[in-house]
Order: sequence, then structure tokens, then C-alpha cells
Amino acid sequence: MLPRSGTARALTAALLAVAGISAISTIARAAEPQPWQIGMQPAATPVREHLSALHDELLVIITLITLFVLGLLVYAMWRFNERRHPAPTRTSHNTVIEMLWTVIPVLILVIIAIPSFKLMYYMDRVPDPEMTIKVTGHQWYWSYEYPDQGGLTFDSNIIPENELKPGQKRLLDVDNPLVVPADTVIRVQITGTDVIHSWFIPSFGVQEYAIVGRLNESWMKVEHEGTYYGQCNQICGVNHAFMPIKIEALSKGAFQNWLVDAKKKFARRDDGTVPVRVAAGN
Repeated sequence: MLPRSGTARALTAALLAVAGISAISTIARAAEPQPWQIGMQPAATPVREHLSALHDELLVIITLITLFVLGLLVYAMWRFNERRHPAPTRTSHNTVIEMLWTVIPVLILVIIAIPSFKLMYYMDRVPDPEMTIKVTGHQWYWSYEYPDQGGLTFDSNIIPENELKPGQKRLLDVDNPLVVPADTVIRVQITGTDVIHSWFIPSFGVQEYAIVGRLNESWMKVEHEGTYYGQCNQICGVNHAFMPIKIEALSKGAFQNWLVDAKKKFARRDDGTVPVRVAAGN
């Protein structure tokens, strides 16, 4: 039987091992939500890295404010309770305190505003895009167009639960994912055809409304090859929960190979329609 100190060390080592495995697992599957997940998904683009940095800075500020207010409350309860002050003083005015609780919050807001505005402008300006993708939201699916690749266009629909294959993810996998080259600055233009939708990919830090008659713009540079998932983030009707986003980031060479195959797969007839392959027996 282990001594008490040995048991403590073994327990600590076990907890650290579990934490390490969890961290590695989260990184390996960074592109999708995890059961019981508390933190945000790891960043896959520069925009998301900046968002995470601002989030962490704000978390420090609000934690310090919370601890200060909690400490002040506990001190007031201990220092000015009824037993210590059976006849409490009635203070109605204190110029110094009133100045402090006005000026200090203003300074805190200024400290928060400066990096916030910097990030807002960083997200708003597309740095010399290497390609453009147009995203269109419908009830309840997405359409993707590659204007720089001859206008390649296709629809992306959720795979019904009864048609999922082993390894495919319920409510996340689609028949035709958006495919992009990694390490490439991509301008994304988003619009809609009916109600308001929202194109949201947590790992990219991208969320843009898809509105009829309006072209919203964002950008992304996927730093790692892999598969990333998102969702429509605006309630858009009865099937709002069934229009996921799946993005596959490939190497530039693999993307060019995919492009050749995609132009054949989604080739349009003279009437503008895309041929649909009917399963055998139907």
C-alpha cells in the first residue's frame, strides 16, 4: 500500500495525464465542438488568433474587477456589520470616492476600446486576397461559388442521419464541403436569397450575416490543413439546425487537383443546371 505522500503523487500524476490527453485530443480535433467543452476551439486563422488574444486580455480585466468587488463586499460585511456598528453613520456624499468610481471605469473602458478597435479594423481589411469565394445562404443549405476558377458553383446540403456513413458526423457533415487552399488569403463574400442567415466558423473567427440584396465581406487564411465545421448562427426557420458548414483545407497542390475534378463533377449543362447522378435502383 502506498504511503500517503506517494498516493498524493500518484493521484496528481494521473490527473495531469488525463489533462494532457484531453488537451492533445482537443488539439487533434480542433475543428469541431467537443462534448462538455468549456473553452473555445483552437484558432486556425490569424483573425481567430487575434480574437483569442483579446478574449484572454479581457478575461484578466474582468477577473480582477470581480475579485476587487467581491473583496470590497466581504470587507464591508465584516467591517460595518451591526455588531460593530449598532448605530451606523449616514454618509450621503464623498467627493473623492465619487470621482474615483467615475474616472476609473472610464479608464478601464478606454483600455478595452483601444485593442478592440485595432482588431475591428484588422478584421475589416482584406490583405491582398489571392482568391475570392462567394457564399449564398438559402433555406436551408449553402451555395458556394469560385469566381476566380471559372465560376465553379455548387450547393452544400446536410447529409440526413439515415444516410450517414461510418466516420461521418451527425448534424455536421454535408454532401459537398467547401474546399479551400491552406496558407492562402481568401476573400469571402456572403449574401442570401430569402431570410437572414449567418455563416459562422468558430475556428476561423468568421461570422457574417447572409442578407438578401447585400454583399457582406470577410476574409480568412487557414494556417493548417484539415477539416473545419461551422453552423448557420442566425435562426432562419424550421430547419435552421440543419444547415451546417464543412470546410476542407488542402495543400495548394491538392486544391488544384480537387479543382480539376470539381469542374467535371459540377459542370453545368447549356440550360444552366447541374447534372444529378441518380443512385442505382431509383
